Amino acid sequence: MKSLSHFGFASATALCVIASMAFSAAYADETASPIYGVTIPVGYRQWELIAPSHEALLDELRGILGNPVAMKAYRKGTLPFPDGTILAKVAWKHVPSAEDNGALGQFQAFVPGHPTTVQFMVKDSKKYATTGGWGFGRFIDGKPVDEAQHKTCFPCHEAHAKVHDYVFTRYAP
Repeated sequence: MKSLSHFGFASATALCVIASMAFSAAYADETASPIYGVTIPVGYRQWELIAPSHEALLDELRGILGNPVAMKAYRKGTLPFPDGTILAKVAWKHVPSAEDNGALGQFQAFVPGHPTTVQFMVKDSKKYATTGGWGFGRFIDGKPVDEAQHKTCFPCHEAHAKVHDYVFTRYAP
C-alpha cells in the first residue's frame, strides 16, 4: 500500500512538472516571433542610432538601432556581422509638425506619430544557418505578428541585401 502511495505521489509530481513545462512553452511562444523565436531585447531603446529612414509607401519614419556588437561592426566595416549582432527598426507613422511648420512658414516638417512596428534581426550563425545566420522578429504593440508575415523576412533580405550580409541599413556616421 505504501509503494502505491509513493507511485501516486510520483505520478502527480511528474504530471505537475509536465503541465508547467507546457505552460512555460506556451507562454514563451506568445512573446517570441514565430519560426525564429526572436523576442524583444530588454533595453533596446537605449541602443545607438545606425541610421534614420523614411518609407514613403508605408508613410513611416524609422530609426534603425544597433546593440554594442552591431555598432562596433558598423564602425569597423566588418562583414559578415559577428554573432551577437542585434539590429532594431523602430517605426512610426510620420505626421506634420505644426510647431516646425509654423516656425518655417510653410508645410514641410514631419515628426514621428503613432508607432507602427518594432523589428529585430539577431545574428546567430549556428541557430539561423538556413537564413544566412539571421533570425527575425516583427512586433506590433509588443506582440509578434503572425507566421505568414515572418515567412517573408528572409526571402526579401536574401533577394535585395545578400551582398551586405542580408542587411539593408548602412551606417550614417
